[in-house]
Amino acid sequence: MSQESKYRTVKNLSEGLYKEKGSKFIGYIQACYNEEQAKELLDNWRKSNRQAGHLCYAYRFGVDKTIYRSNDDGEPSNSAGAPILGQINSYDLSNVLIGVVRYYGGTKLGVGGLINAYRTAAKEAIENALIIEKEIYKWVVIRFEYIDMPNVMNLLKKHNLEMSNSTFELKCELTTYFKLDLVEVIEDELKGLSTVNIDVKGIY
Repeated sequence: MSQESKYRTVKNLSEGLYKEKGSKFIGYIQACYNEEQAKELLDNWRKSNRQAGHLCYAYRFGVDKTIYRSNDDGEPSNSAGAPILGQINSYDLSNVLIGVVRYYGGTKLGVGGLINAYRTAAKEAIENALIIEKEIYKWVVIRFEYIDMPNVMNLLKKHNLEMSNSTFELKCELTTYFKLDLVEVIEDELKGLSTVNIDVKGIY
């Protein structure tokens, strides 16, 4: 399979700090997988920085890193969000959100000064973080009838697959994930069972 099997992200929430001419820029970086989660994290950072004038941010999601966005939150166009996104790209990260809050110190920095400040705060947050490589998995929901439960469970055990959100009644359902290099093998085995249906949740 030609698709990359790993990607770079951060393990835990990390912070960075940059100060210039009385203004303080605090950068936050955290692993994040979708826009809904990003909104929750940004709301939390706003609540913990109620006196800040701006919260600018950028994120990049997905195995192929094609989902991304930056936001200047009222700062001059491309003076904040774009430099933050540039740092995400520079460190080749995905499934991350970086937010930078600004406490205004009374002296304007100019567009060039803002670009440097937001870029540096984002960079400090990244460099203070633990960057890790994560294996990419295909997440699926497997639905089957009770009669096939022994076969499905044996297959999970054979391939050391973990399961969650399981329901075992007349109609059974469970969530699991495969390594990308095993997807075709496992799916072929599952499709050989008469009552099994597979719904893909995503690849991440």
